[in-house]
Amino acid sequence: MMAEEHTDLEAQIVKDIHFKEIDLVNRDPKNINEDIVKRSISITWELVRNAESQAPPRMCQVDFEDVIAEPVGTYSFDGVWKVSYTTFTVSKYWCYRLLSTLLGVPLALLWGFLFACISFCHIWAVVPCIKSYLIEIQCISHIYSLCIRTFCNPLFAALGQMCSNIKVMLRKEV
Repeated sequence: MMAEEHTDLEAQIVKDIHFKEIDLVNRDPKNINEDIVKRSISITWELVRNAESQAPPRMCQVDFEDVIAEPVGTYSFDGVWKVSYTTFTVSKYWCYRLLSTLLGVPLALLWGFLFACISFCHIWAVVPCIKSYLIEIQCISHIYSLCIRTFCNPLFAALGQMCSNIKVMLRKEV
């Protein structure tokens, strides 16, 4: 009875791993970009802190007002402003969707391949080289320690004995 429950639980875990649903609302559930966003916002905020009071801009968020702004006293017709706003917003929206549709999968493949290569090099080259270096340096450190104890310790002990009888007197003459 217990073995059957354990096997069912393992089968459920394997099924959950292979059939995980993707959250389309929260696309960064582990908040891996949160520190990057906060850091860039704080740097940007430092640059505009003395400017007029406003919330710090979010990274990669470009609004119509950030790009096209009319100075006070120079305004176009309201209709032109509304059409421009709509055109900018819709074209930005659809251009992003089109680019992410066309290039999202190939770039994801490229980045996956790049990080796979980096991981491969790290696992199969970097870590073994560092471990080898540490093993070899440990042997060299024993030889270095032996040389220091053999040659330098007696020399410094003799210099210490020679300098131990030196006395310094400071006198202030007026």
